[in-house]
Amino acid sequence: MTFPDWTKPSIYGALGGAIAVSILGFTWGGWTTSGSAQSMAQNLASDEVTLAMVPVCLDVSAADPERTAKLATLQELSGFSRRNAMMETGWATHPGSDTPDRDLADACLAGLELDGS
Repeated sequence: MTFPDWTKPSIYGALGGAIAVSILGFTWGGWTTSGSAQSMAQNLASDEVTLAMVPVCLDVSAADPERTAKLATLQELSGFSRRNAMMETGWATHPGSDTPDRDLADACLAGLELDGS
């Protein structure tokens, strides 16, 4: 079977156009792959859970009988040592969990509004 002479450039043009549209769509068009979309959704869900837990962290800190001493310790520290101290207070632990959450510790520190943070 013989194809007309114009079919070869048409096929190359269609193939080149499909490649160009794909490149433009993924770089500027906002297209994402399934794995990338799942990763973004997981990160967003994690951030939202952390934000939802900040009031719980603040309530736990308000109910702690050693709150004044712990806040004084937090006040003296800065940076990573402040976050680590916050994790040691137990305030940044999700209910039902045994280990403190680093992101929740950062968010709770921001919620406490300590001077110099």
